[in-house]
Amino acid sequence: MSTETGAATGSDTSRIHNIGYRAYDGPRLGRAYARRSLYSQSLRGSFGLGRSVKSKVLPMLLFGVMCLVAAILVAVAIATPSSTKLPIQYTSYAVYLQAVIGLFIAAQAPQSVSRDLRFKSVPLYFSRPIERTDYVVAKFAAMASALFVLTGTPLVILYVGALLGKFDFGDQTKWFAQGMVSVALLSVLFAGLGLVMAALTPRRGFGVAAVIAVLTISYGAVSTVQGIAWSTGSTGAVPWLGLFSPITLIDGVQTAFLGATSAFPGGEGPGAGAGVVYLIVVLALVAGSYAVLMRRYRRVGL
Repeated sequence: MSTETGAATGSDTSRIHNIGYRAYDGPRLGRAYARRSLYSQSLRGSFGLGRSVKSKVLPMLLFGVMCLVAAILVAVAIATPSSTKLPIQYTSYAVYLQAVIGLFIAAQAPQSVSRDLRFKSVPLYFSRPIERTDYVVAKFAAMASALFVLTGTPLVILYVGALLGKFDFGDQTKWFAQGMVSVALLSVLFAGLGLVMAALTPRRGFGVAAVIAVLTISYGAVSTVQGIAWSTGSTGAVPWLGLFSPITLIDGVQTAFLGATSAFPGGEGPGAGAGVVYLIVVLALVAGSYAVLMRRYRRVGL
């Protein structure tokens, strides 16, 4: 009797629930939407947006420094009665503040790619309708855009300040356009090199050190050797030594093609012929960075 009662009780309490799994029949936005979303998320992350307050401190501080220096230069130019132009060229601004730019890319390039590698989240991206090309293009474009915002915004401040100071509109517009072309090229080059250094290791600290070595220490080394060459009379070697540092590469291109004043010792930058070599090296580094990133992410298995 008890057995029958137990069986009856069990049959009364046992249930098979239909939880209603259904196939998704909504709109499928595809690879283009996923690529745009990854680009937007990476760009916002470069300035700490959508992340913790702690993550916002350094990028916003560096961005503030870039803008504050520009505002001070504008104030000085306007306050000087005899001044007819800004105390710094648009094309020279990024060169003088290259240490700030280097710190920004050193901090944010590892944040963009190293964490995905360290926590093995890259295969999760590739499990969606997104391919390795989409991932690399989105990360590359986001980092270049972040650098362009960082370096281009101070130039806008300089330009607006110059117009408010009633400096010559034609000259200022021409020089401003040259400066924007220069920082656009710098942004693409620095983004490629920074991401390559960061993607080589999943450890953020190593990525930061590698980026600083490539972008900042190389500039100090090249500038020192250029100074020695200039002081010993080997002036012909000065322009060619500039091929070995990213920031001096940009300096050489803008000196040769954008009418900038070179920061090389003696102000002697490359001529048009050497400038072509500089431009080829810059384009080769950008293309090479993309190729290295593609090869790196082909090795990230599912």
